[in-house]
Amino acid sequence: MSGIPVITISRQYGAGGREIAGLVAEKLGIKLYDRQIVHIAAAKIGLDDLSENDLLELENYVKPLSMNFLPFRSFGMNMSDSSQKIFMTESAAIRKLAQDGPCVILGRSADYVLRKFENKFSIFICADDEFREARGKEVYGGKTLKELDQEDKKRARYYNYYTGQNWGEGQNYDLVVNTSRDSLDKIADAIIDYIKVVKG
Repeated sequence: MSGIPVITISRQYGAGGREIAGLVAEKLGIKLYDRQIVHIAAAKIGLDDLSENDLLELENYVKPLSMNFLPFRSFGMNMSDSSQKIFMTESAAIRKLAQDGPCVILGRSADYVLRKFENKFSIFICADDEFREARGKEVYGGKTLKELDQEDKKRARYYNYYTGQNWGEGQNYDLVVNTSRDSLDKIADAIIDYIKVVKG
């Protein structure tokens, strides 16, 4: 496939988004970026000695929206909070990776960060509750649907705060995929076929 875009994938917890991202990257022969971006960002602002849990805490702690909130650009003005610094440097890392060539970027609000990037294709992965509940037990160490939903609330709060948009809202993505319908491998193939039609 010529002209492979940078592919951003956002996902509900338990919907198989991480696996889909890996399959799409493997089938297209391009790199996959996920947690590495957080570590790049942390290192750039001198937080490279933090553990994975420390980084997750920084990402999950988001202050409530204020009435005069301005998404994304406003944080260049006040960089006192580490989570805001992480987001800004992480965004810079995402843009640099996108400029370097085709890749798959999982999460990290990359669909928003790259919203002005011409050769980008954004996907949101979701699934039925029954499917997610089963995967919670089988794949995620016995997590309940309630626990999965709690994680999604954190993701939504983070995304909504830094982008000013609603996480998971279809109009924010080029494609929304429900993984409850078939095998993840077949769904990855279908996603690639769709991208070929749109971007080929």
